[in-house]
Amino acid sequence: RDQLMGKESGTWESGGEMQDITLHLPKVGVGQLRDLLLTSGGQQIRLSEVATIRETVAPKEVYRRNQNRIGRVTAHIKKGEPFDHVVRRVRGELAHLDLPADYAVTITGEEQKRSEAFRNLGFALILSVVLVYMVLASQFESLIHPFTVMLSVPLALVGSIVTFFVLGKALNIMAYIGIVMLAGIAVNDSIILVDAINRLKAEGRALREAIVEAGRRRIRPIIMTSLTTILALLPLTFGFGEGAALRAPMALAVIGGLFTSTLLTLVVIPCVYLVLDELRAKLAR
Repeated sequence: RDQLMGKESGTWESGGEMQDITLHLPKVGVGQLRDLLLTSGGQQIRLSEVATIRETVAPKEVYRRNQNRIGRVTAHIKKGEPFDHVVRRVRGELAHLDLPADYAVTITGEEQKRSEAFRNLGFALILSVVLVYMVLASQFESLIHPFTVMLSVPLALVGSIVTFFVLGKALNIMAYIGIVMLAGIAVNDSIILVDAINRLKAEGRALREAIVEAGRRRIRPIIMTSLTTILALLPLTFGFGEGAALRAPMALAVIGGLFTSTLLTLVVIPCVYLVLDELRAKLAR
């Protein structure tokens, strides 16, 4: 095998077949380098006479990125250690590092992918909220009451964050996807309640009476709608099958958000509706 190692320097044709030309260096030990003879024309010169030989440490492979030479530092993360905590500690240590000119330190790999994914999901969350608001504004033919319905989104976010805090789990990409899903799921209960209030007001009911009556009529469908969604997602939170660790955070985010949004929708949304409707009436007068 050692005889086959060398540097490819070309090919030549022999018997109608192309053969590789490989240049081999003689096998010389480290201690024999000083006595290595170099042939120049008819003269032979010792390597030690024209070169200084010393032992150094050099990388076995040179990495480049964007035509810049780089060095990689990798490590294994301790099991159970949150990834964002590790990155925060690394950034803290790098902040005290005094780098020479033209040197820079960047964190790549999984952290770079995670940052890009969070930026994309942040844009997706904003876009989903805008689209939901546009649909609600066209449905209710109002620019104020869609804000009342959209208030259930931050209420759901509180539930998701509290759920992960209580369980001691970290918010990862899958959990953030579940939060994006909440922007469209959590508003369902508010839509049912606000639509009932608007219908009762159209029938001639007073504002406070319409809010109380709508809450009494819609409390059962609101609870049933949220309960069916929570029970459907509950099996995903258990560690069954492959990829369960990826599915569970998304299900936990949705379940925690729906739980708090359902409870707070029956209390907060009617109060906000009352305040905004009275404010709209005062501005109209």
